[in-house]
Amino acid sequence: MSLLSPAFDASGLRDYAHDWAVVDVETSGLVARRDRVLSLAVVILGPDGEQTDEFSTLLDPGCDPGPVHVHGLTAGRLRGAPVFDQVAPRIAAMLRDRVLVAHNAQFDYDFLAHEFARAGTALPVARRLCTLALNRRVDPPTEDLRLGTLAAHYGVPQVRAHDALDDTRVLAGVLRASLREAARLELPLPFVSCPPRQDPRFAPRTPKTPCAYRNPGRPGPGGPLVQGMKVAITGETRTPRAELERQAVEAGLNVMGSVSRHTSALVSNDTSSGSGKARRALAEGVPVLDETTFARLLGDVRPGTRHERTPNAETLIPSPTTSPATALVPPVQEPSVPTPPLPGGAPSTPSTPPRTTGSASQDRPLSGRRVLALGGTHPEAVAARGRIVELGGAAAINLSASVTDVVLLEGGEQDRRMKRITALAFPTHAAAWLDAPVITPLPRQAGGPAAPLVLPRGGVIDLPQPGCSSSAVPWTVTAAWAQQTSCEIDVVAFVVDEDEQVCCDEDFVFYGAPENPGGTVRLHSDGPTEQTIGVDLAALPPSARKVVVAAAIDGSPTFGDVGAIHISSGPGPSAAPLAQATLDAATTERTLLLAELYRRGPLWRLRTVGQGYDQGLGALARGYGVDVSD
Repeated sequence: MSLLSPAFDASGLRDYAHDWAVVDVETSGLVARRDRVLSLAVVILGPDGEQTDEFSTLLDPGCDPGPVHVHGLTAGRLRGAPVFDQVAPRIAAMLRDRVLVAHNAQFDYDFLAHEFARAGTALPVARRLCTLALNRRVDPPTEDLRLGTLAAHYGVPQVRAHDALDDTRVLAGVLRASLREAARLELPLPFVSCPPRQDPRFAPRTPKTPCAYRNPGRPGPGGPLVQGMKVAITGETRTPRAELERQAVEAGLNVMGSVSRHTSALVSNDTSSGSGKARRALAEGVPVLDETTFARLLGDVRPGTRHERTPNAETLIPSPTTSPATALVPPVQEPSVPTPPLPGGAPSTPSTPPRTTGSASQDRPLSGRRVLALGGTHPEAVAARGRIVELGGAAAINLSASVTDVVLLEGGEQDRRMKRITALAFPTHAAAWLDAPVITPLPRQAGGPAAPLVLPRGGVIDLPQPGCSSSAVPWTVTAAWAQQTSCEIDVVAFVVDEDEQVCCDEDFVFYGAPENPGGTVRLHSDGPTEQTIGVDLAALPPSARKVVVAAAIDGSPTFGDVGAIHISSGPGPSAAPLAQATLDAATTERTLLLAELYRRGPLWRLRTVGQGYDQGLGALARGYGVDVSD
């Protein structure tokens, strides 16, 4: 798979006047390549924010309408509505030469792109703006960033939730208010350029069935094979490759697309073929079986050990005094879990994260505050943000409405944001303030969110138990960084087993493959300074022991040039984060492990990592068993 990255469009970031096409869709499900649009609405706004046109329609999807209890669109109500092909020309004319706007815009954009592809044409959108991403940047004092919550905050009346036309009218009002707030803070707008989505890589594909058995290792001389062994096939075979793979899967083997140190055997009729798999097998000492021997061993595959299943929610006894909102436990420290070795050397940052000291009863004067440090050298800025976290505060990396204090290190007065900080009267302090901060109480914001738990590098928390309301939605890990134009940053995810290896190449989620085949892990990208990985923890197969979230730089700069990466995590993209961390100890690294979601008994845990490598994304992916072509 290719690792070439499309560029974000960085033009016009200071210009808030555009022709906008505000869009909302109601769908039969959550997977754009599989599910269909049931209704859509478009509201057109001019550069002055005034509405100039609107259109809405129901659509006959030709399939089951899905969760009627959510959208209220029954099959009977949709019967007789136009099909998408009939309205595609009207929709295309409204979208052309305008910025598409939606709340969680990648969702609406992907569904429209697939509907246009089914209609045999391209979605005529060059740029989009996500109001969810915009408000994450503005950071208003709201309980969460759901459309209804933002509408109430900005004073926009909402009549019928999940009605496409009403949601679009509400969203238009939220957009106007959000743009005013962004202009007040002089924030660049998080535009995303939209490449054509009719690429073959977005075509539907059959998910690989996860192997139900743990990998027992390699067979001894002459066999036997054991269920769960990882096998790969290379070169020409007398039996059609698909049939040979089917037989192996039915026998309980795990058929892989690549060879790694965890591969049990390679099937090849030509040991001198020189293929990439054959070379890797030779380097790793993987046994090579010819097709005849493999077919014989398939007749007597021994029973394996099944992956442990997470107990059902009913077997867990939740605490009667703990609500879902407070189900997170304080961060704990665990021994560092080894990360996969990369070609060419060890990680450039320590593999064992620093330990925190003290107790929860220590004085944490910056608790509940968000402090932005400006200026200083890279080591000075890292130390300042570390001190902010040590004092219980959150270390901000961008100016937003939630910033409570600004610390000026040497040269900080020259930062381009200082003019706006001064105009808005943000409290500013000299660097010495962090030695013994004197603070004024924060005003209480009605309806404001509880401050997320601040984790140190290496901090660990338990996620809400199965059965809690917050465990019923995909868990998200969002990475954000300061606006810069020197390079692009790509957030990726690996779904790995107990050997720290992917089950198949498609369990590597990145911009070229934004979801794994089962749709349990997805990449959401709606801005040049943030990307989100969403994980449906309840739907992951037992073989998935961990989801590793990482970031990679496309180009020659390093994470030392980029600066701090802010991590936030919570239940769903619109919910207020329940935990956050700032990772900025990097210097020469080009790839950085950000966080891990991993199983611990019946629970899932989140660990912040902050471990970097000088090698690029290709080397990192190969370390997790992905077959990557540069």
